[in-house]
Amino acid sequence: MKFTRRDTILIAAGATATAMLPMRAFAAGEDEIAAFTGGAAIGDSGVTLTAPEIAENGNTVPVEVNAPGAVSIMVLALGNPNPGVCTFNFGPLAGAQYGSTRIRLSKTQTVTAIAKMADGSFAQASSEVKVTIGGCGG
Repeated sequence: MKFTRRDTILIAAGATATAMLPMRAFAAGEDEIAAFTGGAAIGDSGVTLTAPEIAENGNTVPVEVNAPGAVSIMVLALGNPNPGVCTFNFGPLAGAQYGSTRIRLSKTQTVTAIAKMADGSFAQASSEVKVTIGGCGG
């Protein structure tokens, strides 16, 4: 097959676009974190994230998060095509700042929970989950 200059440019553009796809997903997660925190510093204590070390199936991975004194908690899976999993909001009459859900993970990745505390500070916890069978078409 003979390549013309136009063919070479199209192939290069396609390869560049393909290479940028994972970075765009990571950037989307960073944008969600920045929108949630407003660019504030995030501490490492005050949040407990419970997730399995190994998930047999990425379609239903149980996740629990607990952050006493939190106003809201955001759960992220940065390796997924859509990194924002859920956000739990708590009112003044909430008995506990706790949430649990089942999430879908596309591959082995780190699940992160970021909590906004009542005093305006932020805290986070992370847990790596190894997925044996992907849940997002993997």
